[in-house]
Amino acid sequence: MRDRTLGLGTAVAFGGLMAVTGLAGTPEARAQDNPAHAHIGHVASGFSGTPDGVGLMEAAMAEAAVAARHAGLAAAAGDASGMRTHAQHVLHALDPETVEGGPGGGYGLIRAAEGVARHIELAAAAEGASDGVAAHSVHIATSARNTVHRANRMIEIIAAMADSEDVASMAAELEELAAALIAGVDANEDGRVGWQEGEGGLDAAQTHLGLLMRSEGIGG
Repeated sequence: MRDRTLGLGTAVAFGGLMAVTGLAGTPEARAQDNPAHAHIGHVASGFSGTPDGVGLMEAAMAEAAVAARHAGLAAAAGDASGMRTHAQHVLHALDPETVEGGPGGGYGLIRAAEGVARHIELAAAAEGASDGVAAHSVHIATSARNTVHRANRMIEIIAAMADSEDVASMAAELEELAAALIAGVDANEDGRVGWQEGEGGLDAAQTHLGLLMRSEGIGG
């Protein structure tokens, strides 16, 4: 009985503290009460271990931008050596554990995009998650996994560039895939890039994340 009484007293005191400090009703307080919103926050707002603690989506976008920039430099390089050098910079942005040093943030696009998919699915599976979270989580996770698939294909190309005599064509393919990391691909040629498997990239994932957050009343 003593433990239950102490627990009740602590809960009452904490509730009073939240009211006094103005925490009650804030996004932070709502996230504590809503596990789905906590996981959405990991994707959209902040996540431990990312550069500067940014959300997983922002981390993925930043690494994808670095990969695209250096894929473009690889394609534009005038010799095989330059192409291979910039390809290694692309690799660092995709998966920094596979290459020592580079211009990426050190977190890696693949890790960040996989985190986006994992945490948005955890949000959908959380107790009390709304139908909107369940629906948009599919769109976000699918687009994030499309991005991971493209990044893994890029890694295969970079590995093959080491011994290939046709480095230029590989660098061109690398540039095309890198552009799709964010923009996605109109795979069915209907004039738009959707979220579906084989189409959406990080842009689509971010668009649906914004729709999800608005439907949940999260953010400004």
